Amino acid sequence: MPRPDELPTATNFVRELVIADNESGTFGGRVQTRFPPEPNGYLHIGHAKAITVDFGIAAEFDGVCNLRFDDTNPDTEDTSYVDGIIADLAWLGFPIEGEPLYASDYFEQLYDWAELLITKGLAYVDEQDGETISAQRGGYGNAGIESPHRSRPVDENLDLFRKMRAGEFGEGSAVLRAKIDMQHENMQLRDPVMYRIRGVHHHRTGALWNIYPTYDWAHGQSDAIEGVTHSLCTLEFDSHRALYDWYLAQLPLPFEAPRQTEFARLELTHTVTSKRRLAKLVEDGTVDGWDDPRMPTLRGLRRRGYPASAIREFCNFIGVSRTNSRHQIELLESFVRTELNRTALRRMAVLRPLKVVVTDWPTDAAGEPVVEMVELANNPENPDDGTRMVPFSGVFHIEQDDFMAEPPPKYFRLSPGREVRLRGAYFVTATGFDTDGDGNVVEVQVVHDPETRGGNAPDGRKVKSTMHWVSAAHAVDATVALYDRLFSAEIPGEATGEAFDDLNADSREVLTGAKLEPALADARPGQVVQFERLGYFAVDTDGPALFHRTVGLRDEWANIQKRS
Repeated sequence: MPRPDELPTATNFVRELVIADNESGTFGGRVQTRFPPEPNGYLHIGHAKAITVDFGIAAEFDGVCNLRFDDTNPDTEDTSYVDGIIADLAWLGFPIEGEPLYASDYFEQLYDWAELLITKGLAYVDEQDGETISAQRGGYGNAGIESPHRSRPVDENLDLFRKMRAGEFGEGSAVLRAKIDMQHENMQLRDPVMYRIRGVHHHRTGALWNIYPTYDWAHGQSDAIEGVTHSLCTLEFDSHRALYDWYLAQLPLPFEAPRQTEFARLELTHTVTSKRRLAKLVEDGTVDGWDDPRMPTLRGLRRRGYPASAIREFCNFIGVSRTNSRHQIELLESFVRTELNRTALRRMAVLRPLKVVVTDWPTDAAGEPVVEMVELANNPENPDDGTRMVPFSGVFHIEQDDFMAEPPPKYFRLSPGREVRLRGAYFVTATGFDTDGDGNVVEVQVVHDPETRGGNAPDGRKVKSTMHWVSAAHAVDATVALYDRLFSAEIPGEATGEAFDDLNADSREVLTGAKLEPALADARPGQVVQFERLGYFAVDTDGPALFHRTVGLRDEWANIQKRS
């Protein structure tokens, strides 16, 4: 089974579209895109795909991609999200140059254009409540009902709209709607709302505005103001494209009208990417915050140890298509594992320690156990990473499941009378063990073969197990967090209609008292290392007292491919 990075990259129809546009002279050969997040939460893995498309297309064709915040909903937006999104973009590999743009930069122009539509008889103020307006829009196969305010004179609409702006209407008492077609088969064109009243503070404009544009009214016009050529959106905006084009067709634009093109969003198994649901996970205390390593947010993935390069390569690999699909999360993990196998240093750690005493270990003149230094490779995949010296002495720790007093068949690790290899150290044979009052093994006694220093036998004899270990006298204590899927179902909510019904109550296990080799005391925050035989682990951002399990060593995606 080839690794993910050895497989051909999927096609990108957006790239082909831009090539065709350039060849035909559309937009004069210009390519300009934008990434327009709403600052009401942090970026997640789904955004990563949009980012690689928006910024990647612009870079490939020597164009421009702006970061523009769609800050038209002051109820949920905050400057902390703005700062976080800028930082997440930089971490992913797409730092912005200069200052970001904002839809709020264009509030005055959008307002002027709204008045223009009113004067053209293409917009009107509706004083019905939201529930009535929604009901009158009808549905697919059901006729819409025109508002009783739809035929108001232009002057009256202008006066009412200006009073809305001046704060003379209460919240929810009036909206501005486009006058298009209440019988149109596309529901987006049934007199959509352009402005609504919000008497709340805006993170940039403060209390200056009492009315705010809807996404559909602000989005296309912001693209046009900036000179965007290719407005790249995910497929849920496919039905909005007709409205996007209708608005642009009514206005005196400073550039050519941009063109909206939709592509499939990124969905993963065992994952939700709805910002509303992610926010609820945080608010309910299900996770510790937006950067909880179980979260699919970029800051959560970063804290867990996912390399930004692996995320970019994954997004490029799955390609850009016109059909929604759900990718196995194991495929993403395979890209992470491939990158970390190449770059992560190897270290030894024991998560559930069991004490082992070498009964024939030599002592020095003072009667203290001799300490020897064994040499181990930092990364067998990259000889340039060199080696390290690790202390070994007469008492060390192994994993509890690396010893069994009564082993089953085909158990090749340590058991009474069995000889095993300790990585880089010696062959040892178990001679006895002690248990506590509950029958749990608490100590194992072994003897070592002094002729096998370095982990090799001069007589050529073989053993069936090589085990990792940590010297007890030199161990660094740490806490380790192990993770399972945050949602147990492949498609959360598929069975019941509610994703939270599939929350995995056992998605995290925290182990205290783990024993690490001394070199890990100096691990830097965010660094990812391979705990030999156990997987890849990331140092928490607060320091090496806490490690997060990034991914295991076993390639689960390859196994899925074999089964399919």
